[in-house]
Amino acid sequence: MFKDLMFRSRSYRRFYQEEPVTEETLRELVELARLAPSAANMQPLKYVLSWEPERNAQIFPHLSWAGYLKDWPGPGEGERPSAYIVILGDRNISPVVKWDHGIVAQSMLLGASEKGLGGCMIGSIEKKELQKDLEIPAHYEILLVLALGKPKEKVVLETVDESGDIKYWRDEEGVHHVPKRPLEEVIVG
Repeated sequence: MFKDLMFRSRSYRRFYQEEPVTEETLRELVELARLAPSAANMQPLKYVLSWEPERNAQIFPHLSWAGYLKDWPGPGEGERPSAYIVILGDRNISPVVKWDHGIVAQSMLLGASEKGLGGCMIGSIEKKELQKDLEIPAHYEILLVLALGKPKEKVVLETVDESGDIKYWRDEEGVHHVPKRPLEEVIVG
Protein backbone atom coordinates (compact mmCIF):
# COMPACT_ATOMS: atom_id res chain seq x y z
CA MET A 1 0.00 0.00 0.00
CA PHE A 2 1.33 3.47 -0.88
CA LYS A 3 0.76 4.88 2.63
CA ASP A 4 2.97 2.12 4.08
CA LEU A 5 5.68 3.05 1.59
CA MET A 6 5.44 6.69 2.72
CA PHE A 7 5.85 5.64 6.37
CA ARG A 8 8.96 3.61 5.48
CA SER A 9 10.47 6.41 3.41
CA ARG A 10 12.22 8.41 6.14
CA SER A 11 15.45 10.40 6.20
CA TYR A 12 17.99 7.78 7.27
CA ARG A 13 21.47 8.97 8.19
CA ARG A 14 23.14 5.75 9.36
CA PHE A 15 23.58 2.73 7.12
CA TYR A 16 25.12 -0.73 6.93
CA GLN A 17 28.02 0.56 4.87
CA GLU A 18 29.22 -2.95 3.98
CA GLU A 19 25.86 -3.76 2.33
CA PRO A 20 26.34 -2.75 -1.32
CA VAL A 21 23.90 -0.85 -3.49
CA THR A 22 24.52 -1.87 -7.09
CA GLU A 23 24.89 0.27 -10.18
CA GLU A 24 21.81 -1.52 -11.54
CA THR A 25 19.74 -0.42 -8.53
CA LEU A 26 20.91 3.19 -8.94
CA ARG A 27 20.02 3.09 -12.64
CA GLU A 28 16.55 1.76 -11.76
CA LEU A 29 16.07 4.70 -9.36
CA VAL A 30 17.16 7.19 -12.02
CA GLU A 31 14.70 5.55 -14.40
CA LEU A 32 11.94 6.47 -11.92
CA ALA A 33 13.28 10.02 -11.87
CA ARG A 34 13.42 10.17 -15.66
CA LEU A 35 9.71 9.35 -15.82
CA ALA A 36 8.69 11.92 -13.19
CA PRO A 37 6.87 15.15 -14.08
CA SER A 38 9.08 18.08 -15.12
CA ALA A 39 8.24 21.80 -15.23
CA ALA A 40 7.45 22.72 -18.85
CA ASN A 41 8.72 19.20 -19.63
CA MET A 42 12.23 20.68 -19.88
CA GLN A 43 13.83 17.63 -18.22
CA PRO A 44 16.94 19.57 -17.17
CA LEU A 45 18.23 17.07 -14.61
CA LYS A 46 21.26 14.82 -14.94
CA TYR A 47 22.74 12.40 -12.42
CA VAL A 48 26.10 11.22 -11.14
CA LEU A 49 25.95 7.69 -9.72
CA SER A 50 28.33 6.41 -7.06
CA TRP A 51 28.38 2.89 -5.65
CA GLU A 52 32.10 2.18 -5.33
CA PRO A 53 33.79 2.85 -1.95
CA GLU A 54 36.53 5.02 -3.47
CA ARG A 55 34.08 7.37 -5.18
CA ASN A 56 31.79 7.38 -2.14
CA ALA A 57 34.79 8.51 -0.11
CA GLN A 58 35.20 11.47 -2.48
CA ILE A 59 31.60 12.56 -1.92
CA PHE A 60 31.16 12.03 1.83
CA PRO A 61 33.42 14.85 3.16
CA HIS A 62 31.49 17.45 1.15
CA LEU A 63 28.17 16.77 2.89
CA SER A 64 26.70 18.08 6.15
CA TRP A 65 24.44 15.83 8.17
CA ALA A 66 21.47 16.42 10.52
CA GLY A 67 21.59 20.13 11.34
CA TYR A 68 19.46 19.75 14.49
CA LEU A 69 21.88 17.22 15.97
CA LYS A 70 24.57 19.75 16.88
CA ASP A 71 26.91 17.23 18.56
CA TRP A 72 26.78 14.70 15.72
CA PRO A 73 29.15 15.23 12.79
CA GLY A 74 27.51 12.58 10.64
CA PRO A 75 27.80 8.85 10.23
CA GLY A 76 31.08 7.27 11.24
CA GLU A 77 33.05 4.73 9.28
CA GLY A 78 30.92 1.59 8.93
CA GLU A 79 27.67 3.61 9.04
CA ARG A 80 28.15 5.71 5.93
CA PRO A 81 26.03 5.41 2.78
CA SER A 82 26.80 2.60 0.34
CA ALA A 83 25.82 4.77 -2.61
CA TYR A 84 24.99 8.28 -3.73
CA ILE A 85 23.07 9.94 -6.50
CA VAL A 86 24.18 13.50 -7.19
CA ILE A 87 21.34 15.44 -8.83
CA LEU A 88 22.50 18.07 -11.32
CA GLY A 89 20.74 20.84 -13.19
CA ASP A 90 21.94 21.18 -16.78
CA ARG A 91 22.18 24.94 -17.41
CA ASN A 92 22.45 24.28 -21.15
CA ILE A 93 18.85 23.05 -21.02
CA SER A 94 17.46 25.50 -18.44
CA PRO A 95 19.30 28.22 -16.52
CA VAL A 96 17.04 27.72 -13.49
CA VAL A 97 15.62 24.54 -11.98
CA LYS A 98 12.75 25.32 -9.62
CA TRP A 99 11.31 22.10 -8.20
CA ASP A 100 12.10 19.21 -10.50
CA HIS A 101 14.88 17.98 -8.21
CA GLY A 102 12.48 17.73 -5.27
CA ILE A 103 10.05 15.67 -7.32
CA VAL A 104 12.71 13.27 -8.57
CA ALA A 105 14.44 12.98 -5.20
CA GLN A 106 11.20 11.92 -3.51
CA SER A 107 10.43 9.53 -6.38
CA MET A 108 13.84 7.89 -6.04
CA LEU A 109 13.59 7.66 -2.24
CA LEU A 110 10.20 5.98 -2.52
CA GLY A 111 11.71 3.58 -5.06
CA ALA A 112 14.61 2.93 -2.67
CA SER A 113 12.16 2.19 0.16
CA GLU A 114 10.32 -0.29 -2.04
CA LYS A 115 13.67 -2.09 -2.50
CA GLY A 116 14.33 -2.22 1.26
CA LEU A 117 16.80 0.67 1.13
CA GLY A 118 16.75 4.01 2.86
CA GLY A 119 18.15 7.37 2.04
CA CYS A 120 18.46 11.01 2.84
CA MET A 121 18.18 14.13 0.68
CA ILE A 122 21.16 16.33 1.42
CA GLY A 123 21.10 19.97 0.42
CA SER A 124 23.92 21.17 2.66
CA ILE A 125 26.79 20.49 0.25
CA GLU A 126 30.20 22.00 -0.44
CA LYS A 127 29.16 22.34 -4.05
CA LYS A 128 32.26 23.89 -5.61
CA GLU A 129 34.59 21.41 -3.95
CA LEU A 130 32.42 18.41 -4.83
CA GLN A 131 32.10 19.60 -8.43
CA LYS A 132 35.88 19.82 -8.64
CA ASP A 133 36.54 16.44 -6.98
CA LEU A 134 34.05 14.62 -9.22
CA GLU A 135 35.20 16.55 -12.32
CA ILE A 136 31.66 17.68 -13.08
CA PRO A 137 31.62 20.15 -16.02
CA ALA A 138 30.81 23.78 -15.18
CA HIS A 139 27.47 23.88 -17.02
CA TYR A 140 26.02 21.50 -14.43
CA GLU A 141 24.78 22.83 -11.08
CA ILE A 142 24.76 20.48 -8.09
CA LEU A 143 21.23 20.65 -6.65
CA LEU A 144 20.96 17.76 -4.17
CA VAL A 145 22.75 14.62 -3.13
CA LEU A 146 20.86 11.46 -2.21
CA ALA A 147 22.67 9.26 0.29
CA LEU A 148 21.51 5.64 -0.02
CA GLY A 149 21.97 2.30 1.69
CA LYS A 150 20.44 -0.29 3.97
CA PRO A 151 19.22 1.65 7.04
CA LYS A 152 21.05 1.00 10.30
CA GLU A 153 18.77 3.12 12.44
CA LYS A 154 15.18 3.23 13.51
CA VAL A 155 13.18 6.37 12.70
CA VAL A 156 9.94 7.03 14.57
CA LEU A 157 7.31 9.63 13.68
CA GLU A 158 5.90 11.67 16.57
CA THR A 159 3.13 14.24 16.67
CA VAL A 160 4.40 17.77 17.31
CA ASP A 161 3.57 18.57 20.92
CA GLU A 162 1.96 21.74 22.29
CA SER A 163 5.34 23.55 22.26
CA GLY A 164 5.32 23.38 18.45
CA ASP A 165 8.94 22.15 18.37
CA ILE A 166 9.61 20.42 15.03
CA LYS A 167 13.30 19.57 15.68
CA TYR A 168 14.14 15.91 15.28
CA TRP A 169 16.15 14.21 18.03
CA ARG A 170 17.70 10.93 19.12
CA ASP A 171 16.97 9.17 22.37
CA GLU A 172 19.53 7.40 24.57
CA GLU A 173 19.12 4.21 22.49
CA GLY A 174 19.86 6.04 19.22
CA VAL A 175 16.27 5.96 17.95
CA HIS A 176 15.68 8.95 15.69
CA HIS A 177 12.42 10.79 16.50
CA VAL A 178 10.80 13.07 13.92
CA PRO A 179 7.92 15.35 15.00
CA LYS A 180 5.22 15.87 12.37
CA ARG A 181 2.46 18.47 12.51
CA PRO A 182 -1.03 16.92 12.86
CA LEU A 183 -3.39 16.77 9.88
CA GLU A 184 -5.76 19.28 11.49
CA GLU A 185 -2.93 21.83 11.60
CA VAL A 186 -1.83 21.51 7.99
CA ILE A 187 -5.27 21.78 6.39
CA VAL A 188 -6.42 25.40 6.19
CA GLY A 189 -10.08 26.36 5.86
